[in-house]
Amino acid sequence: MLFHVRMDVAIPHQIDPAERAGLVTAERERALALQESGTWLHLWRIVGKHSNISVFDVRSSDELHEILWTLPLFPFMTIDVTPLAAHPSRRKST
Repeated sequence: MLFHVRMDVAIPHQIDPAERAGLVTAERERALALQESGTWLHLWRIVGKHSNISVFDVRSSDELHEILWTLPLFPFMTIDVTPLAAHPSRRKST
C-alpha cells in the first residue's frame, strides 16, 4: 500500500540545543534506514518550511502508524496521511 504523508515539524525553541541536535541526527538515521529498506520511497522538502512530503510503501495502515510513531521527531510533528491508489491514466511500467 502506498501512502502520501505530509510531516510538519515544530521543535520547541526552548529545547536544549544538544537534545535538538541528537533528535535531528536520530531522525536522519531512521529516515535513511527506512529508505534503504524500501519502505520510505520518496522524501521531498517543502520549500520555506520545516516540512516534507513523503511516500511510504507498507503492508497496511497499521504498519505505517507504527513507523510514524517510531520517528524521533514524532512528538513535534503534525502529520497528514493520504492513502494512494493507481490512476487509470498513469503510464504503465515496462
